[in-house]
Amino acid sequence: MQGSFTNLKRLFFASIACVLGAAALTYVVDPLQLFRPSRLVAAFYSDDTRVQNAGLIRSQSFDTAFMGTSLAIHYRQSDIDRALGVHSLKLAMTGSNSRQQAFVLEQAIDRGARRVVWAMDDFSFVDAADIEADPYLSVDLYRRTTKGIASYLFSAAMAKESLFALLRSVPPLRAPLSRAAPYLPVRFALSDVDDIYALPRDFDVANGYNAKRALAAFAYITDPVRSRFLGEGYSYDAMVRHFERDVVGLITRHPDVTFDIYFPPYSILQFVAMRDASPPTLKIVTDVTAVVATRLTQLPNVRLHDFRAIKAVTHDLDNYSDVIHHSPVVDAMVLGWLRSGEYRVDPKAPLASLNELKVQVEAYRVER
Repeated sequence: MQGSFTNLKRLFFASIACVLGAAALTYVVDPLQLFRPSRLVAAFYSDDTRVQNAGLIRSQSFDTAFMGTSLAIHYRQSDIDRALGVHSLKLAMTGSNSRQQAFVLEQAIDRGARRVVWAMDDFSFVDAADIEADPYLSVDLYRRTTKGIASYLFSAAMAKESLFALLRSVPPLRAPLSRAAPYLPVRFALSDVDDIYALPRDFDVANGYNAKRALAAFAYITDPVRSRFLGEGYSYDAMVRHFERDVVGLITRHPDVTFDIYFPPYSILQFVAMRDASPPTLKIVTDVTAVVATRLTQLPNVRLHDFRAIKAVTHDLDNYSDVIHHSPVVDAMVLGWLRSGEYRVDPKAPLASLNELKVQVEAYRVER
């Protein structure tokens, strides 16, 4: 009996030692760079932006935060910097809502961002969990609370990443493990912060973005079996409420920060799909964006840009992979428009571009 108790005690202390050792390894290597920029080992990054952003905000130097959903995810920081003359940090998160975006931007502003470039999608205002209860974004990790730090240090996944990073720092293993990283079950596989969720530089744009894909996506979402999903989550009252809380609230709390906010250039098919398959949703979208445009143009530290009615782009379906996601060619155009201010919304006529979009949507006929 005494021997069994002794073995159990040894197992207990051995388990404690393993857990503490793994936590120490994570702290020393710090794969997320939550405590310090990477020095012991080469820095690697993850496409899991909701987690990675917590480390980027702590470890990177920047004066501009770039935010958005999947429509802004493929931009490269180097292109943003070159086009706008800034030192940017891309914080875009696929499928993110306004609560998540505002929370992350608040952290970036607290760390020194004096300018925000924000791609504002209407569907980011749909109803979702409160930020404190959000299952997809760890506010404690961003705030570095005791709970957040503990969840980071005592994470088996982070211990695995730390061990892999340590092995990757051994000279004979560095090259082969770095090449193999994208194909291994590790999250921190990108060696350049510029590559986070960016398309490969040799990506076949013509094959990935073309009218065939856009029209196929249009047919799919307007099929009667699925068309009801076009309006899922859209509620005028809720969306306006979230806009006021998350966007206007953030902007008014930081009057010394300049906000360049833009409506992305969806293809015309996005709005035509609503027109044909879900007219109430189209009305909600236009009514909400009318409120957004009117409200934002009243704020002195906001420059609002509307790219939705640029017919030469939005009617050229070869620019799209579906009804909303535009190609890197359009990415470059967007940065140029932001630099020039060519499509900045006039505070004296905040609905002019929206009214032009409505005319285009009404007149457009789909060529199948």
